[in-house]
Amino acid sequence: MTAVAVAQFTPRDDKTHNRDTVAGLVAVAAERGARLVVFPEYSSYFTDPLGPSFARNAEALDGAFVGALARAARDHGVHIVAGLVESTGERRRFANALVAVAPSGDVVAVYRKQHLYDAFGSRESDWVVAGETVEPQIFEVDGLRVGMQTCYDLRFPEVTRTLADAGAELVAIPAEWVRGPLKEHHWSTLLQARAIENTLYVAAADHTPPIAVGGSAIVDPMGAVVAGVAEVAGVAIADVSRDRVRQVREVNPALALRRYRVVPRD
Repeated sequence: MTAVAVAQFTPRDDKTHNRDTVAGLVAVAAERGARLVVFPEYSSYFTDPLGPSFARNAEALDGAFVGALARAARDHGVHIVAGLVESTGERRRFANALVAVAPSGDVVAVYRKQHLYDAFGSRESDWVVAGETVEPQIFEVDGLRVGMQTCYDLRFPEVTRTLADAGAELVAIPAEWVRGPLKEHHWSTLLQARAIENTLYVAAADHTPPIAVGGSAIVDPMGAVVAGVAEVAGVAIADVSRDRVRQVREVNPALALRRYRVVPRD
């Protein structure tokens, strides 16, 4: 068994506050036995709406935010996944990145959001450079193979399927899932669908309301929510098991039986 935590909070436009909040939540999760802690999208910096301040507050992978993740990971002996507003060299646009840091403090995986939130009245592409459709970066936590995707990517089942094909047994999904008509329903339904159709665990961390929906959750390979946070800041933890993934895949061999592959578009 491996204990996995989702940490829910709302990042601010105060980067020091965000670093301190992440460090505090890592300490709480580690005290409760977590070996992997998943934080929301935009954990390093956020304000509503998106605008030019994001590029001004973007950081490199060797910047202060990732440095704070590395210290927390070393101090508590955990893996951490968190959303980074990453600098790109462009004056107005940044990369919406996820960073995975190991207990050694090393960055072991980076994912840049591929599907930008140009929907429901938003235009993320005005401010964000989309990530390339590269091969998934998978890292291991106690032998458990972990992949990453971000928020709006959840609406594209191909993303999670490529992670499953790369061997992921758990997918970390940092998000800032914006509130709106039926959006809470979409969030919970899609988290369970991605777990069920790929027979893997999902660990999804959102911002707290009122801008986002909250509802951070850990979902098992049969689609059952095994831990979660409602509308407040906090940490939820569940034990996950590679044996559970194997068991479900024996009962429901959907990945083995499918007749289609995922092919990236040009």
